[in-house]
Amino acid sequence: MKIHSLHVYILDLPTIRPHHLSMHTIVTQTIVMACVKSTDGLEGWGEVATIGGVSYGEESPESIKLTAEKYITPLILGKDPTNFDALSHYISTNVKGNYFAKALVESSVVDLVAKSKNIPAYELFGGKCHDSLSVAWTLASGDTGKDIEEAQNCLQLKKHNIFKLKIGKGDPKENVAHVTKIKAAVGDQASVRVDVNQAWDEATSLYCIEALEAGGVDLIEQPLAAWNNEGMTRLVSRFKVPVMADESLGTVQDAYQIAKHRAADVFALKPAKAGGLTATKKIAAIAEASGIPLYGGTMIESTLGTAICAQLYSTIPEMSFGTELFGPLLFKDNVTLNDLDYEKFQLKIPEGPGFGLEVDKEKLKHYAREFVGSTI
Repeated sequence: MKIHSLHVYILDLPTIRPHHLSMHTIVTQTIVMACVKSTDGLEGWGEVATIGGVSYGEESPESIKLTAEKYITPLILGKDPTNFDALSHYISTNVKGNYFAKALVESSVVDLVAKSKNIPAYELFGGKCHDSLSVAWTLASGDTGKDIEEAQNCLQLKKHNIFKLKIGKGDPKENVAHVTKIKAAVGDQASVRVDVNQAWDEATSLYCIEALEAGGVDLIEQPLAAWNNEGMTRLVSRFKVPVMADESLGTVQDAYQIAKHRAADVFALKPAKAGGLTATKKIAAIAEASGIPLYGGTMIESTLGTAICAQLYSTIPEMSFGTELFGPLLFKDNVTLNDLDYEKFQLKIPEGPGFGLEVDKEKLKHYAREFVGSTI
């Protein structure tokens, strides 16, 4: 079996409500999907997602597509996809940076290989350690009463018992008060966490984290700018509440530096930022060797991208802080024929060949910005 072709599609999926971050508000989420075909006609599908074009990271959906099609495709045509780890290394030696594009291609190749062997993709990464993973839900109405009502409803229906609030936008003191009221309302029934998305300086962080810690909040995500590892180290040493690295943690090298300088208590894993699934497993190994617990992050992918992350996270023995794989629940529609199973506060790991999902090509045509029907 050899790789015959690769095609990339940019899709825009509407969300059920606005999703607020410090740098962008999502009302339509852009995902990038890739289809790799083998010489015997088998297809593998991959996905990555971006947030707000280039407001979150340096790669845009358009640049991901261009890099994958123009620069990575020539490197993989005619190659044996079963050697996907060696293939990813070969790509990295010839393409600098562009981690989202690399992750997109690698995931599609992994899906292809697993399908060719008629096994779930997680078996290519050592097999699963978990049948399901806990999933956090983001409370984002901005109204304290509505957020409390939503949280209590999620608890009653056994949908989520981990709640995250994006508090990087607006007045920090008001945001802290908003969060602590929610925590007081749900009490010990749920874990309440916050994500600052790099919006605070160190002085603001000192005041706000102290108040959040006193209010019972369980996790503080990326309070400082991604470059400020020294500041993160000072916050980690000062507070008992764990401080998590997200935007500052991308590559394997980032993971080593953060672990070495204790610039975080927790690592947020994200395959797209790491450059793929194989790189993410290496980051998890660095965390394990350093005694740093893990959290399964999201770039708010659709069902396919969420399944990709879930299958990989299922192979990591310790996922102490759960995951944030709620992406499909935020979309009005999805682009797979089968759906993911959320119940009893958990996401079940999808089974079946590859990542366990079949792409709905009619939905792909509907949501894609540009579609060439002859390629699939």
